[in-house]
Amino acid sequence: MVTLFSKFNPFAALKKAITEREKGDEADNPSSFTSRQEQEEAYEAIERGTLLVPLDKIVGSVGRYHDFDNQFRTHSHNYDERQKAIIDAMKEGKAMPAISLYQIKEDYFILDGHHRFRAALELGHSHIRARIVELLPSTNTLENNLYIEKVAFRDQAGLRDCIDVTEPGQTPHLEWQVEEHRRHLSREKKQEIDFKQAAVDWYRTIYKPLATIIAKAGLVKSFPGRTVDDLYLYISVHQWEIGKKRKYGIEIDKLIPTDMEVFRKRMAEHTEQEYPEMKREITVFILLNVDGKYEQQIFDKLLALDEVVEIHTVHGSIDMIAKITLMRDLLASDAEILSQFILSTIRQWKGVLSTQTLIPGMSRVKDKDRCLL
Repeated sequence: MVTLFSKFNPFAALKKAITEREKGDEADNPSSFTSRQEQEEAYEAIERGTLLVPLDKIVGSVGRYHDFDNQFRTHSHNYDERQKAIIDAMKEGKAMPAISLYQIKEDYFILDGHHRFRAALELGHSHIRARIVELLPSTNTLENNLYIEKVAFRDQAGLRDCIDVTEPGQTPHLEWQVEEHRRHLSREKKQEIDFKQAAVDWYRTIYKPLATIIAKAGLVKSFPGRTVDDLYLYISVHQWEIGKKRKYGIEIDKLIPTDMEVFRKRMAEHTEQEYPEMKREITVFILLNVDGKYEQQIFDKLLALDEVVEIHTVHGSIDMIAKITLMRDLLASDAEILSQFILSTIRQWKGVLSTQTLIPGMSRVKDKDRCLL
C-alpha cells in the first residue's frame, strides 16, 4: 500500500531537486541517496509520520550534496549566517519545524532541513524531530526479505520498534504469542481486545521483561551473530509454544514458567531493576596429579584464579584438590562451562599430568558458630 503526504509529495520534491546530471554525479558519493535507492530498488513509499530520529542514523542528503560537505557543513558564507541564526533560535528554545527524511532500511537521508540537522549536531543533540517517508526495498535478498518481515510485524502490531531477529520466518511465532495474549486479555476484561491493543500490552508486560532478563545476563556473548531477540524467541517458543524439554538448562523452568501469562504476572511484581538474574553458581572440586618439580608454581597459579575458592595439597593417589565456583547462564550445561574453563586454563599449564572433576550432589555447610558450642 502506498501512502503519501497529502500536502507534501516526496517524489515531486525529489524530481525537482535532482536533475539527471546530478544523479550521475551523486552516484560517486558514498552517502548517495540515489545510488542507495537504485541498489535496493526502494520505490514503494509509506508515510511513517513525525518521529524522533537518532542523528547518527542520518547518513546522507537528497539532492543537496553540492551545498554541504560530508559533515553537513555549508560551503557558502550566506549559508553560514543562516546556520548561526538557526543555532541561536534553538538555544533560545524556539520551536523548529520537523525536518523531512527519506528512510531506506536503517538509514535516513535529508530531503529538507539540512541546517536544522547541522545545528542539532553542533548543539550536541542526540535526536531530531522528523517527518519520515520510508522507501521499502524490493531487491530479492535474504537481508531485504527479513527486513520486510520485521517491518510488517511491527506495523501489524502497532509497535514503534522492530523485533530484531536474524532469521526469516519467525513472525508467526510472535503473532502466536500476541494472539494468545489477546484471547487472555479478552477473557480477563470480559470484552473484545483487538490485535494491536494486545500487542502493545504483550510488548510491555511479556516481551520487554524477558528481553531485559536475557540482555542483563549477557547471553548473546555465547551466541556470536545472534541478538537478544533471537534468544527471546528461542526461549519463549520452547517454553510457551512448543513446551519441548531441553537436554540441559532445565533450571530455566524455575525462572520462566511454561505458561506465558504466569510469567507475565510474576514480572508485574518487579520493577525492571528487580528482574531476576538468568545465572546460576556451580561449585566443583578438581583433583590434580602434577609433576613434583612444578607443584609450587601450579599452586600459585591456582591461587591467582578468581574462580578458585580453596586449594589443598594432599598425600595419596592425587596431589592437589581445588574448590572452584563458576557462573553459568541457564541455557548452558555444567559440563560445557567446566570443560571450557579447565581446558583453557589448568590443562594448559606445564606440569599438570591429569585432572578429574567432581560435581557435588546434595550439599550442606555447617554453621561454624554452632560447631564451637
